[in-house]
Amino acid sequence: MLFRQLFDSASSTYTYLLADERTREAVMIDPVFEQHLRDAALVRELGLRLVMTLDTHCHADHVTGAWLMKRALGSRIALSPKYGAKNVDVALGHGDEIRFGGERIAVRATPGHTDGCLSFVAEEGAMVFTGDALLVRGAGRTDFQQGDAHRLFRSIREQLFTLADACFVYPAHDYDGRTVSTIGEEKMFNPRIGGGAREEDFVGYMTNLGLPHPKQLEIAVPANMRAGEPEREIAREPAWGPVVTTYAGISEISADWVARNRANVVVLDVRSAEEYDGELGHVEGAMLIPLGELRARAQELPRDKPVVVTCQTGKRSAMATVILRKAGFERVANLAGGMVRWRELGL
Repeated sequence: MLFRQLFDSASSTYTYLLADERTREAVMIDPVFEQHLRDAALVRELGLRLVMTLDTHCHADHVTGAWLMKRALGSRIALSPKYGAKNVDVALGHGDEIRFGGERIAVRATPGHTDGCLSFVAEEGAMVFTGDALLVRGAGRTDFQQGDAHRLFRSIREQLFTLADACFVYPAHDYDGRTVSTIGEEKMFNPRIGGGAREEDFVGYMTNLGLPHPKQLEIAVPANMRAGEPEREIAREPAWGPVVTTYAGISEISADWVARNRANVVVLDVRSAEEYDGELGHVEGAMLIPLGELRARAQELPRDKPVVVTCQTGKRSAMATVILRKAGFERVANLAGGMVRWRELGL
């Protein structure tokens, strides 16, 4: 199985991508709204077909990216029906099984952090995605959203600590950079519920955490009750052209689109003068500013049209888009494949 762990630093959220390597069918656990372009780019670049997004619970600290993934990639949205959220395609409950290609995920109800928390067991019990029920050396807070420390104690003990000690634990969050644990480690070392802690010990710990409410609580919960659908329509791509963001965070646009819309953009070539007039030639009318001079000369570029940057293969021009964005150019994209691709297409 293909597996990737992704991170949103603003909310300390982990997103997980799992895929069947043979069929390329994939699922994504706990996507984050603000990381949609990054995560969708990874799905595309790995040649996957995202069939479903799975939220472990209705989050209070970030907005889910489930709705955006459905709009962009056609994936179905899965969540516990306990929340009564809109736009949910698959109502998940204890004992359900999610299949993608030849892979499968078993659903276990682990309420306590919220009433509808789910954990997902994959690879025949070799890994579990615990949401906010069980964290690395911690457990999800129980002081709002129908939280109940007694229920969470039983959920962890009966549904998670019954997994094999070697089972890897992948939480929805970690605020100290810890990425993974095991059931055995948490049973032994978790300060809230490990080491033979009794229910009254756990409840006493959890009810005295004294944590402030999450900063995004008033935004996140209502949005997540719509599976992340925004209140206002948002554009699928920049209005000026079909720009695609890569997993590396580079905005790119295709050569054939640029050729058809040449009059509507400024083409900037960041190669040397020798390359500009060399064997690959250059796009007719392209401005020439070598990459090493771009920071000092960026203001020579007109701002009334979008800027498409090119070089030989698109590597130097990718760096140029970063420089231009820092210089205040918002409508900018890399010519995908550079002049090599331009020539391959006979342009």
